[in-house]
Amino acid sequence: MAETFAPSADQIEALARAALARIPQAFRDHMGNVALFVEDFADDETLASMGFEDAFELTGLYHGTPIGQKSISDVAAMPDRITLYRRPLLDEWADTGVSLEALVTHVVVHEVGHHFGLSDEDMHALEDAVG
Repeated sequence: MAETFAPSADQIEALARAALARIPQAFRDHMGNVALFVEDFADDETLASMGFEDAFELTGLYHGTPIGQKSISDVAAMPDRITLYRRPLLDEWADTGVSLEALVTHVVVHEVGHHFGLSDEDMHALEDAVG
């Protein structure tokens, strides 16, 4: 009998990259500088800056300046990045009964939405387009 284990960071990243590939091309054309990372949890500094006490509350985070707020006079900075947090994602997956693919897609679209400075309503429309 084959053993079954919780999805690894690499497997979560593959789901996230598949979700990114389904983002409409008009958006993807402006995401070339956004890096994707998967970590088990956000670090204490990130949690504190976001106002979270429990590391399981944060499933993903966009780090960067929304594209509409960037300026050519900005000093060269670290590339924008989306970080997904594996353990909180797996916990939410187990608790909600939503497929892991749908959950990862939801979080990825939400973080992409922050990159573009989208409203929650626009993020939901983008998620509907991504499926």
